[in-house]
Amino acid sequence: MEQKNKMVIYQVFPRWFGNLRPSPVMNGSLAENGVGKFSAFTPLALSKIKGLGVTHVWYTGVIEHATKTDYTMFGIRKDHSAVVKGKAGSPYAIKDYYDIDPDLADNIQNRMSEFEDLVKRTHEAGMKVIIDFVPNHVARQYFSDAREPFVEDLGQTDNVSKAFDVNNNFYYLPGQTLTLRFDPQREEDFAYSEFPAKVTGNNHFDAYPSQNDWYETVKLNYGVDYMHGGACHFNTIPNTWEKMLEILLFWADKGVDGFRCDMAEMVPVEFWNWV
Repeated sequence: MEQKNKMVIYQVFPRWFGNLRPSPVMNGSLAENGVGKFSAFTPLALSKIKGLGVTHVWYTGVIEHATKTDYTMFGIRKDHSAVVKGKAGSPYAIKDYYDIDPDLADNIQNRMSEFEDLVKRTHEAGMKVIIDFVPNHVARQYFSDAREPFVEDLGQTDNVSKAFDVNNNFYYLPGQTLTLRFDPQREEDFAYSEFPAKVTGNNHFDAYPSQNDWYETVKLNYGVDYMHGGACHFNTIPNTWEKMLEILLFWADKGVDGFRCDMAEMVPVEFWNWV
């Protein structure tokens, strides 16, 4: 490959990039430790990144994920602390595929516009934009409050009495209640409740995920019946495939040029060929 055509990707975690707090507190709050913002990527900062020979900026942790920060005053559902890892949460426990992490915005109500401005500034600096697409699993309390009313939410029409159904978005453990056998730090007055239990994101097919599992996430169903030997049901396009395509098109319409696909090997190759 000729040098002029070589892709050079600069990965950056926005919540760290622009955070100038000099003395972080161990397990500190957002108020104590601060957080970087999209606005830290000024034209000057982006020109310096471009000067390194970068062609693509990979912004990690853009899409809204579960967190212990309470954003209910902005119309965002609160997450139960028992199913959030750390105070900030994991950027790979997506809570709403159609929204932006509110931590990263100066004006939370304008968070999507601020991201769109970041995309525009990156393009004006002569670089393309990559964000993470997390297709294998979502936050255990996934709910999209930012989707358009005509967009059906994940799990909205699932038949929760069936462990597997090609039209379900999640896998279920009928008749079983999720039990967190470890003792996470309780910050709520009531225990987290989930019935029937959903299958955990790292293919943990029982109702008792451990602290070492991805217990804060649930596995998405791409038409593979793991309960019966991994039989594939792809003759009719599974419902989850259609939903994931809609999500990718949504972000492409925002000007995103490409996606880094998290845990791509845990999603059927047939989906990737199709999408």
